[in-house]
Amino acid sequence: MKRNWELEELIDHFTFLPNELTLIRNKTGNTRIGFAVMFKFFQYEARFPYSKNEIPKAVIKYISKQTQIEDHIFDNYDISSRMFFNHKAQIREYFGFRESTNDDAQNITDWLSKQVFYHEADTENLKEEAYKKFRSLQIEPPSVERIDRIIKSAIYAYENQLFQETYQKMSKETISKMENLINDLAIYDETEVDYTSDADSMSFSELRADPGRIGLESIFREITKLRTIRQLGLPDNLFNNIPQKIVKRYKLRAVSEKLPELRRHPEHVRYTILSAFFWLRSREITDNLIELLIQIIHRIGVRAERKVDKELLNDFRRVNGKTNLLFQMADAALNNPDGIVRNVLYPVVNENKLKALVKEFKNTGSKYRQKVHTVMRASYGTHYRRMVPQILNILEFCSNNDVHRPVINALELIKKYTGIASHFFTEIEDIPIDGVIRPKVKEMVLEKDDNGQERINRINYEIITLQALRDKLRCKEIWVIGANRFRNPDEDLPTDFEERREENYKALKQPLDSEEFINNIRQSMYEGLSKLDACMPNNDKVKFTERGGRSWISITPYDPQPEPTNISKLKAEIMRHWPMTNLLDVLKEADLRLNFTDHFKTLATYERLDRSVIQKRLILSLFGLGTNTGLKRVSAGNHGESFQDLLYIRRKFINKDNLRNAISAVVNAILTSRVKDIWGEGTTTCASDSKQVGAWDQNILTEWHARYRGRGIMIYWHVEKNSVCIYSQLKTCSSSEVSAMIEGLLKHCTDVEIEKNFVDTHGQSEVAFAFCHLLGFNLMPRLKNIGKAKLYRPDAGIINMFPNLQPVLTRNANWELIRQQYDQMVKYATALRLGTAETEAIMKRFQRNNEIKHPTYLAFMELGKAIKTIFLCEYLRSEELRIEIHQGLNVVENWNSANGFIFYGKGGEISTNRYEDQEIAVLTLHLLQNCLVYVNTLMIQKILSQSKWLEIMTPEDFRALTPLIYTHINPYGNFDLNMNERIPIDIFAS
Repeated sequence: MKRNWELEELIDHFTFLPNELTLIRNKTGNTRIGFAVMFKFFQYEARFPYSKNEIPKAVIKYISKQTQIEDHIFDNYDISSRMFFNHKAQIREYFGFRESTNDDAQNITDWLSKQVFYHEADTENLKEEAYKKFRSLQIEPPSVERIDRIIKSAIYAYENQLFQETYQKMSKETISKMENLINDLAIYDETEVDYTSDADSMSFSELRADPGRIGLESIFREITKLRTIRQLGLPDNLFNNIPQKIVKRYKLRAVSEKLPELRRHPEHVRYTILSAFFWLRSREITDNLIELLIQIIHRIGVRAERKVDKELLNDFRRVNGKTNLLFQMADAALNNPDGIVRNVLYPVVNENKLKALVKEFKNTGSKYRQKVHTVMRASYGTHYRRMVPQILNILEFCSNNDVHRPVINALELIKKYTGIASHFFTEIEDIPIDGVIRPKVKEMVLEKDDNGQERINRINYEIITLQALRDKLRCKEIWVIGANRFRNPDEDLPTDFEERREENYKALKQPLDSEEFINNIRQSMYEGLSKLDACMPNNDKVKFTERGGRSWISITPYDPQPEPTNISKLKAEIMRHWPMTNLLDVLKEADLRLNFTDHFKTLATYERLDRSVIQKRLILSLFGLGTNTGLKRVSAGNHGESFQDLLYIRRKFINKDNLRNAISAVVNAILTSRVKDIWGEGTTTCASDSKQVGAWDQNILTEWHARYRGRGIMIYWHVEKNSVCIYSQLKTCSSSEVSAMIEGLLKHCTDVEIEKNFVDTHGQSEVAFAFCHLLGFNLMPRLKNIGKAKLYRPDAGIINMFPNLQPVLTRNANWELIRQQYDQMVKYATALRLGTAETEAIMKRFQRNNEIKHPTYLAFMELGKAIKTIFLCEYLRSEELRIEIHQGLNVVENWNSANGFIFYGKGGEISTNRYEDQEIAVLTLHLLQNCLVYVNTLMIQKILSQSKWLEIMTPEDFRALTPLIYTHINPYGNFDLNMNERIPIDIFAS
């Protein structure tokens, strides 16, 4: 049962009706209130509590007022007494329930085994389904231990059937090849993979490795991996109907087990686990191969431009005042039409300046492009061209739109001419031109042969075709068979959208009628523009000026807020009570209070170790990973656990899903433990931003960041207003922050209800505004480029309606386009909500660089312009909103600043090239930092529980109060762990 209840909810669920009050009239004291509480608990949950701690105090207090018994009397009610069992019998009889039997448990197990597929083998969801089923059958569910056994039995039955069916789908030849591939090879290897091998096939350990850095070697290595897996002959439909989350779990199990462990499984189990690894890995490798291809094509062009720019800078200076020079030369020529150039023009413009002017012209525009293309041709022809035949032989490109068919035909033509040594294509070939070669680069492809006839240069044509392919792959207009992220974009959308149309619209809280949807937005635009127009004459903080011949929005910075006076004193008091608290003890204390390590389930069939041993080793392992010190250094502490012990825990228990579940548990505990008088009401706001972290560069994730001037990866954080991070994710420096922002809002899986999200300029776009509106979030960016922003009119023919906004008003929104594409827009928003594909994979379709604009993309742009106009009206009108956004983003900056304090090992650099390990490092940092916030929240509340401290706190102090402080924390020192010692939070001396 949830812990926090509003009064309206208590009235709805825990109010006794007159006929129910007759049941408690003949009872007194603790019997009366005990029966009443159990009656209402059973009515709400359809079960009895397993302990009295399950019942929220607010519920007990509300029921005590109705029974006219003090709520503390309930403490005397014994739920292990015979009286309690008699009460349970009376309550069951009243509601028509009965106790469960062994047959009931078996029937529920059989029923649940058919539900495992739909709930992706998630134990919590299956528990919920089990309780619902018991309720529908009017059976009191058994003990929590029995429920756990039922869930495990159901999952075991489902898995056993799945293993048998999968094993039967595979041929004997496939099984034999899998056995040969893993024979006598170490499955788990702590060392990095050697990428210099030229073998045609790979070991199991190499197959699980991520790609190396961008280059031909990585391309060839990924091709070899893909070819090795395809040689196994796995059926294409092997896991098509199985949720990927289940397949991923078996893949993790395969890579976590050593060869002897794997061989102990029965054949149907062993080969299903291995086939899940190979089947999923094939799709991952295909995605990696496409990503490498995209980046290499981009690199060819960028390096050519840099080389040409460098050469030009060495012998070229830009000529200033060209317009004035042209006037002087024309004037001199007109005045002396029969004169000699040297006598007439050189006195006006000297010879050297004319030479520089000619050189500048030759190295700009088409001449510059020709020079760049010449360098690209040399680089591609002598090096990168080797990859093309293998890429075209291993990948099969497709498109759902005939407009993009010429690019695929061009690839087929290039493939046909592989191995033929000719400078031109033959004259009889039908060479795709339109849709492949842009008009401005056509001159690069056309050359004249010895007979003076125009022909297509093969190498130049290949370069331009690959560039076109890159653009189409990035926006998913061209997709690849066997890929996951780059798969058929139609598979990203929910297949049952039409059948569940009303349900999907209701889930998004959007009207079925497009006219109602448009009218609501149009009305909001009128209201926003009218309010802004009315306030502009008196708005001394916002002015419309002119800059560079265009209208410009100018916002005066707001005045600094008063400095808090008591925060430093509060920090000093915390330091006095808990001086130099070890960070390891903070993690331990959080777990002893919350038991978040219970969310770390083994990948093995069952746990052999005692849970207390697992708990201790998990805390040490999480500390080593979250601080980046590593397991080896942590194992050197005085705690009795070896490196091999911690390594086993890392392999079997610490994975992405378990970490996210633990993080959610800590976040929910922080929200529950907060005192409203200190932290305010429950938050509905969140801020998101990215932070760069240094990382090894022998992988495709690490990139050079132009703004931070260093190589690394980006961590995208979602942090609520009181410094609790609800979601984190890994991204490249160049990937979309909009996709990361939307993913965090949808997938945080905590009790935080987000209504508003603050971002900086990089986290917003017109498409982002549109998606956030459809998904029910208010996107509120701090716009760096606010000066050139424009407001869109809700209708045509109202040019003079908002006189004070004329300088920044532009055309009206295209409602007809939104009306036509409304259903498709809701369909894409539903795909994001349901997670039918990765957020970035869906958002790839809506990129600006797609020359042939997707009609739904254009509709999203129009909707985004309208929603952004509504936001800008409020943003320009309200200084309080601008301050609120700035404060929210400051919270994220504060979170980022604490990263370095915790993640201090190895200079704060992620020292691995494996994506999985990089993700684990970020998630453990996230968990450790949230544990620090949790313990600090308890410490601050303990200090402020004293009236002398609470009375001196000012509004400025509460505004600046944050639980993310660490002056009293020691992240270093000996890694000692005593499970019997506690941080003295509850034992408090004033």
